[in-house]
Amino acid sequence: MVVVSPHHIELIKLQTPRIFRGSQSMKQREFVLVHGVCHGAWCWFHVKHRLESAGHRVTSLNLAGAGTDTRSIYDVHSFREYNEPLLEFMASLEPPEKVILVGHSLGGMSLALAADKFPDKILAAVFLTALMPDTTHQPSHVLKQFRSSIPEKEWLDTQFKAFGKPGKMLTSFFFGPEFLAARLYQLSPKEDMELAKIMMRPGSLFIEDLATADKFTGEGYGSIARVYIVCKQDLVIPEEFQRRMMKNGGAQHVMEIDGADHMPMFSEPQKLCDCLLEVAAKYA
Repeated sequence: MVVVSPHHIELIKLQTPRIFRGSQSMKQREFVLVHGVCHGAWCWFHVKHRLESAGHRVTSLNLAGAGTDTRSIYDVHSFREYNEPLLEFMASLEPPEKVILVGHSLGGMSLALAADKFPDKILAAVFLTALMPDTTHQPSHVLKQFRSSIPEKEWLDTQFKAFGKPGKMLTSFFFGPEFLAARLYQLSPKEDMELAKIMMRPGSLFIEDLATADKFTGEGYGSIARVYIVCKQDLVIPEEFQRRMMKNGGAQHVMEIDGADHMPMFSEPQKLCDCLLEVAAKYA
């Protein structure tokens, strides 16, 4: 049973009724969609109805300080706190319920966190052109590599800001319209980019916090089925970087979407849904 709190308002509106069936032998699956930084549950609207039309259940979450969550990112002081809505949802699942987690961009780190705590509740974790950690390095390792892979000038009009408590400072950032058009949404419909301009909120990679976090474990995160979906025209996380992460992170199943920028839920929503339906069939 999901505990109702203010930051679950969007979850309740977006998810279809969850009916406990006692068995998941049928082909219907439940997808849990986790957004990337600065975005929210709203970014999955093209995908959600397609998956539901194919007979699946879909839950799209707002993480703390994102989407319609009532908190500000400046009041969120750790990556775990940022992911409380996801962790609370996973805790609410009653055995033998299992879900397919889909994480976009920074959402890949959220998947690893959830998998470390709830490996028995996950059929598969799908990393959608996402940051994918390993179990060898600190969680911040892949984030630092990503951050350093983009020269300062290529962040264009992205805004950075220090926040947090003395002794535990973090860095927020907010994508500007120039960066959206040139690097995130360059192949996406203009109207979807305009929606992003309205709906986006400042976010954080929580690199400073994850630099002191425990490594993800082989018994948790390392034990689940991991799928990576490569977006070949991603200019934010280029294909070469995606493939390096999936190799280090141990992806067992790799799929590709040609013609997709960093936002495949907008640039190629049908191809993305086809990939997710294949995952649902493979891990039925």
